[in-house]
Amino acid sequence: MQIHNSVPAYISTRGEAPAFTFQQALLEGLAKDGGLFSPTHIVEVNNTGWREAKYFPALASSILRNWIGDDISSSELSAIVDDALNFPLSLVPLKGEEWKGIYVLELFHGPTLSFKDFGARTMARMIEHYKSHSNERLTILVATSGDTGSAVADGFSGQERVQVILLYPKGKVSPTQELQLVVERKGVQTLAIEGTFDDCQRLVKRAFQDKDLAHLSLSSANSINIGRLLPQMLYYFWAVSNGNFESPVFCVPSGNLGNLTAGVMAHLSGMPVHQFIAAHNRNDFFPRYIAGDNPEFKASVHTPSSAMDVGAPSNFERLNSMMTSDVLRDKIWATSVSDEATLETMKKLYEKTGYLSDPHTAVGIESIQRYRKETGSEHPCIVLATAHPAKFPEIVKEAIGIEPATPRSLMELALRPKCAIPIPATYEAFREAISQNVR
Repeated sequence: MQIHNSVPAYISTRGEAPAFTFQQALLEGLAKDGGLFSPTHIVEVNNTGWREAKYFPALASSILRNWIGDDISSSELSAIVDDALNFPLSLVPLKGEEWKGIYVLELFHGPTLSFKDFGARTMARMIEHYKSHSNERLTILVATSGDTGSAVADGFSGQERVQVILLYPKGKVSPTQELQLVVERKGVQTLAIEGTFDDCQRLVKRAFQDKDLAHLSLSSANSINIGRLLPQMLYYFWAVSNGNFESPVFCVPSGNLGNLTAGVMAHLSGMPVHQFIAAHNRNDFFPRYIAGDNPEFKASVHTPSSAMDVGAPSNFERLNSMMTSDVLRDKIWATSVSDEATLETMKKLYEKTGYLSDPHTAVGIESIQRYRKETGSEHPCIVLATAHPAKFPEIVKEAIGIEPATPRSLMELALRPKCAIPIPATYEAFREAISQNVR
């Protein structure tokens, strides 16, 4: 993909839809031909500017400006980012010789204790900004394998011009994640789908192509929406700047491949990276692809790292549109970690370093150890810690024998009313649920 300094347009990965501005792509969510919006070119980001930034929201607004143009003024964008990203971001080095040069980028200090807060909160405020200039309403459809849904529900709740319909696979997320998904919020309706995450994603994609639902002004808030993806580039830049790294390795716990795609976009625009590690659980489509196979998508399987239980990752299509298969395989190293290895890594990490990890981050740590053993790389490695361990107390206790302390935000959720509608994983049932619940 070519690099320019101008603001890109956004086109479908399938090439059968017109080019859109960022605003149009954000509000549309998915292209009419079923493809994902990708930039026509990569924006070259000024190197010294972001490296010298001392304040994360300032770095964030300066980088986003390159991708969205003048639809939002500089002062308005700064206000949006300041409000959306008003929580800590930590880079923690692990202790001990075995872990030397491994850093944990803690992305879970937002209101729903997940990295999804970065994209969802920023996206929600940008949509509200655009919609404030009209009387039109928007309906957000979002499929979640755990963390996306609660971040979107929290980020959009109470906004006057947006309603959220949230789908999650009933019984296939952690109890704490489920609590965050089903709690009653203004403007949010949760549907508990009797199926897998892939079923949820399939229903959402089909709804976007249903002409009879066009009057609802449907959009998405998964990482299939370019507006969710762009803010996820920001913490990659911040980590490199904050750690003063020259060419680190980024290890990305991966499911739907949105976080990895955001990192690739950051790298292509000028952020130095030696290599990416795509750390997967037993849902191993992408590691098999990187290994040189041409695998087919298959049904997802349930694992302790449930937010990564994706058998058919949507952003694979976007990655393929940005880089050739040879370049992808050169820049990304991938592996699949078993359930047993995930739990063992959580235990070992806690006993030897005192660091308490959630299962997704543990998949990443184990993947770094494998990567170093196979490649001999001595580059510093940054693992993206995507969720707070308190979201998985049962799994943490199984792995290390104790439950993590419960943050106040989770304790308060337990006291609030719950509202979720169980439905079968059929499009007919889903369509009826939308019709009954969209205002």
